[in-house]
Amino acid sequence: MNKKIKYTGLELKEKLVGVTRVCKVTKGRRYFSFSAIVIKGNENGIVGYGFGKSKEAPDAIHKAGEQAKRNICKVCISNGTIPHEQESKYGGARVLIRPASDGTGIIAGGPLRAVLEAVGLRNVLSKSKGSSNHHNVIKATMKALSSMRDASIIAKQRGITIQKVYDGC
Repeated sequence: MNKKIKYTGLELKEKLVGVTRVCKVTKGRRYFSFSAIVIKGNENGIVGYGFGKSKEAPDAIHKAGEQAKRNICKVCISNGTIPHEQESKYGGARVLIRPASDGTGIIAGGPLRAVLEAVGLRNVLSKSKGSSNHHNVIKATMKALSSMRDASIIAKQRGITIQKVYDGC
């Protein structure tokens, strides 16, 4: 599993997935606040996500962006797609991500699409199953992407050459 990396002045693009107004009802009155979900990525294999809450929407978005910088991780990309099929689950949300051939584009919807675009993938097939909760779908997607391994990582872990990985020896 890939470790989180520190934010080191990378040029990250921010994508707002959603802002929700939430309400706390007490005996005296209702208290309104906002919750925001933000994805940050450099479209070259680095992506992070953040959740922010505040009484004002811009403050919630800013907090989510700052948290996204702290949750950055590196993703393996090979020829604009992922190295292998991956399925992941977080809470009730299940995510299936598959590599695709050139010209396919990103076949995904909602928060799953936002994460895949921020990573920089150009050709990928995906399916979101189970819960459609944005928080859990994003976390399941990040879990799937962070557990991707390409041939060089596998060779390094096994202590063999990349050619032996492809030969199956």
